[in-house]
Amino acid sequence: MMTIEQILAMDEKQIFDRKSIQIKPSDLSATVCAFANADGGTIAIGISDKNKRIEGVDNHTRQLNEILRTPIDFCRPSVPVSVEFVECMNYEGNKDRVLLMHIEASPLFHANQADEAFIRVGDKSKKLDFNDRLTLMYAKGVRYYEDEPVADASIDDLDMDFIARYCAKIGYGKTPEQYVRENKKFVTIRDGKEHVSVAAILLFGKNPQLFFPRAFIRFIRYDGNEPLVGKDMNVVKDVIFEGRILDQVEKAVSFIQNQMNERTYLGDDGVFVTEEEYSRFVRTELVVNAVAHRDYGIKGTDIQIKMFDNRLEVDSPGVFPGMVKKENIRYTHFSRNPKIASFLKDYSYVKEYGEGVDRMCKELECMGLPGPIFENNSFILKVTVMGASFRSRLYANNVADSRLRLPIGGEEIADSHTRLPVDEQIPTRRGVETSTKSERKTLSAISFDSLLNKMSYTAPVNSCLKLIYQQVEANQMFGSKYVMNILNCSERTSRNLMNKLKDMGVLAAVAGKGKGNYRFKYDDEL
Repeated sequence: MMTIEQILAMDEKQIFDRKSIQIKPSDLSATVCAFANADGGTIAIGISDKNKRIEGVDNHTRQLNEILRTPIDFCRPSVPVSVEFVECMNYEGNKDRVLLMHIEASPLFHANQADEAFIRVGDKSKKLDFNDRLTLMYAKGVRYYEDEPVADASIDDLDMDFIARYCAKIGYGKTPEQYVRENKKFVTIRDGKEHVSVAAILLFGKNPQLFFPRAFIRFIRYDGNEPLVGKDMNVVKDVIFEGRILDQVEKAVSFIQNQMNERTYLGDDGVFVTEEEYSRFVRTELVVNAVAHRDYGIKGTDIQIKMFDNRLEVDSPGVFPGMVKKENIRYTHFSRNPKIASFLKDYSYVKEYGEGVDRMCKELECMGLPGPIFENNSFILKVTVMGASFRSRLYANNVADSRLRLPIGGEEIADSHTRLPVDEQIPTRRGVETSTKSERKTLSAISFDSLLNKMSYTAPVNSCLKLIYQQVEANQMFGSKYVMNILNCSERTSRNLMNKLKDMGVLAAVAGKGKGNYRFKYDDEL
């Protein structure tokens, strides 16, 4: 419980305000609604908000009763509150009490008796204009933008053949036209005029981008871990997926799979195992979440999937919807576009409502990776997921300046992305006697160092070769592409380093897996 000293010491802010006992209930309702429409908060009543003079509430019984009735009688719908009283001495030196009114963030949209809506912004209660009011109602699910009519659209803009296939999938027995006219308000008649909803165009339209030009997914692949511009621009893929929502999801999920790295190694049972950079569920969930929860009312930008060497970033127009916050997103479900989410569930892209983020977190945890990072930047919700190779790079976080030149075979190769270990005592992940089913000893660190010492390579080259050895797991199949990921270096540098390892005689080619794939030899193969 707060003390009067703590209440006086607090600054008015997003979740705290002070009000005089003389405040009119109609004026207090604006603050109550503002807190309920935003993040909740506490109102201390009986303290002047101008000079912090303690008035108390005990000598104002009639006014106090009016104030206690305010959340019920002056707010539409009523706002649930809890109250407590804090003992104090009022400005006249008499024992008194201050009322604390605690308001929770509400999933509902609240307005006062005059139908005016407010939201808390900093230390002020901001009155919402028409557009802001609509935005808040969409965010809270009081209204859904996907139900709004699309100007100039008609039922002729819907692909009836596609709708017929969808009806067959869900077992709907009537015609495609009957489906859109009789279900989910896809097509309605108002004032004698036909209206086609946003959801209908996005899900079933012949050309959704004709009405929503930026309602597409853009995939950008970067070479490296940061986006560069100008002459250093490092974009290697830039692809746009248009069409209906189902088309976009299918194409984007498939394209991510084709672009991501894979790691193949020999398992304990003698069978090669392939580990994907991003599991199928994680990469699918990222795309589906972006599509199902984007704010389609924001028409000036698109969904962007950005693939870096160490992570995936997905930017989706909109903010955290409804009661969802960064702190509770793992277990709190709110659908900004329930009709779109339901459609994707019919195609098994959504399993159970609300389980996606939690399952994604669990899969990443099982892979030894950090959970997804959710951030709101202006009107964009960004989700970041680290790739499986990020684990390897945790062992190589001590690196020299990225502008160093790496001498390979007497030739200096300028590589702005080469990362060299400063401290050569990097913890090894490879056991000296890691064994397979046949109990053969893999190449030991002692054997590797002995062979390396016989070569006349420079210190930077030795460091890179050691790092490769330490990061490639026992029985793992790898090649120059995997070396590029370990060192974050150019393809030319990685090929030269692979040649050095061949010269050392420590690599064995893996038959039947294509050219350029190797493993480290066993000690008895040297």
